[in-house]
Amino acid sequence: MMKLIEVRTTEELENCLKVRKEVFVKEQKVPEEIEVDEYDRFPEACSHWLALDEEDRPAGTGRWIFYDREPDTAKLQRLAVLSRHRGSGLGARLLQALESSAKDAGANYAILDGQCHAEAFYIKQGYETISEKPFLDAGIWHVRMRKRL
Repeated sequence: MMKLIEVRTTEELENCLKVRKEVFVKEQKVPEEIEVDEYDRFPEACSHWLALDEEDRPAGTGRWIFYDREPDTAKLQRLAVLSRHRGSGLGARLLQALESSAKDAGANYAILDGQCHAEAFYIKQGYETISEKPFLDAGIWHVRMRKRL
């Protein structure tokens, strides 16, 4: 069974970045210099989460921050699952962990910018699309989505 942990150490954060590099930089060709940002400098910069497989190897990651335009809203970001773990339910479990963590911290809503190919996944998890049309982010089409926590 996979375990989900809130990142507390630099090593755990580095494992999150390894997953993201594999998914976003290598698979999706997102330039590394825009994939990593100020929230990745140290574990406390935001709420990072890491999924570990049965052998404690990184399998997925995600993070959230409070959204600066709506103080009661968490912005979920950088949700990524390694290809060999997709279809296992890990993405949904990671999303639930992020939502639960944000709700515990006082958020009433979650928003995210989901890649268009994943829109149906997020709808299945209770999100609704709130952007009028898709938009490009890092060269990939996205939609803004929202859910009441």
